Amino acid sequence: METYATALLYAIPFFVILLTIEITYGYFVKKQMHKVMDTVSSISSGLTNIIKDTLGLALIVVSYPFLLEHLAITEIKATWLVWTIAFVVLDFAGYWNHRLSHKINIFWNQHVIHHSSEEFNLACALRQPISNLVGYFSLFLIPAAVLGVPHMVIAILAPIHLFAQFWYHTRHIGKMGWLEYVLVTPSQHRVHHAINPEYIDKNLGQILCVWDRMFGTFQEELDEVPPQFGVLKPAGTWNPIIINFQHLWRILQDAWRTRSLRDKLRIWFMPTGWRPDDVMEKYPIAIIGDVYNFKRYAPGATNGLKLYAIFQMLVSLGLMMFMFYNYTEIGFEGLLIFSGFIFIGIYGYTTLMDRKKYAVGIEIVRGVAGILWIVYFGDWFGLNSYLPMANMWIGAYFLLTIFAGIYFSYFENKETELGMAA
Repeated sequence: METYATALLYAIPFFVILLTIEITYGYFVKKQMHKVMDTVSSISSGLTNIIKDTLGLALIVVSYPFLLEHLAITEIKATWLVWTIAFVVLDFAGYWNHRLSHKINIFWNQHVIHHSSEEFNLACALRQPISNLVGYFSLFLIPAAVLGVPHMVIAILAPIHLFAQFWYHTRHIGKMGWLEYVLVTPSQHRVHHAINPEYIDKNLGQILCVWDRMFGTFQEELDEVPPQFGVLKPAGTWNPIIINFQHLWRILQDAWRTRSLRDKLRIWFMPTGWRPDDVMEKYPIAIIGDVYNFKRYAPGATNGLKLYAIFQMLVSLGLMMFMFYNYTEIGFEGLLIFSGFIFIGIYGYTTLMDRKKYAVGIEIVRGVAGILWIVYFGDWFGLNSYLPMANMWIGAYFLLTIFAGIYFSYFENKETELGMAA
């Protein structure tokens, strides 16, 4: 996990640069594909996912080294051939894992966050899950294990394969000629993220589009069918932590409410969105009918709140980067506490973005806890060694979040409500 954290120290600045280029380009060509709150929510989701993954907070059903040890019938040396085979097998596994996430109720829960944005841009690529608490992806790598692909090759290729899926989340690139027959392109992935009936559950490939063409899930982007983005059961929140578990909560509620014991058991493995008849009748859930005319999520937000949301996101990013840089020195218990502060911070400011009144309580409790930590330990997880007067800066930050939480909850929010009423 420390190796992954180190890799992210280099990858994250690259993502930030590409995001900045896309936003700047959209501004100058007057075709902006980003909305402040949506982009903040997307990036915040990425932060939670990265932290969760670097801490290894998942129950691994079976590891790839275990499969390699027990299933390998040969051994391939780490030449160009093994890297090619490993990449193809990894991409093939990714296709089927992705397809499973779209087709089975319980597995949709760990993927819905990625589709939850009603925009389509590079930021939405960062909407990745923290709800994938059971690691089973290695099961899809059985062909690689049988062929004896070394574990180190998979370990190196896996993050590269993941990062390579970032670039095609954009609306600024059209169709790409002959590449459309080989690679997943922005045009193809716009189709994948769309909620148009013509596009649902299509283009499930990750790097190569040949799997979609081979297994009947390919759909070209049609000029007469402009893609509309989001999910048919809208998230209705900027809070990425809530979005991660919304679908699971609905399944739990339906499993509890249905009178059928059979339905209580099978609901988990039925097609995505399936609900027992008795529950669906008594507890209907609104689903988008007209994808071209639905109310997009946009609670009232002043420029002040938008700037504060950006500020909080950037501070969270900075804290996370320091955590990765100081990974070993902080220690696992310290990492859990440190990441807890970041998670609660993200929960707090995205709840504030939602204009929920209880957000102020989260901000106050976290701020006071942060200040008390500095007072008691005299340091913020070793930051004093790198930044002069670090305690003062971090303490001032926590104090600011307390006052900002109060201001945006009780003063500005009240003014916004009065303005809307008028």
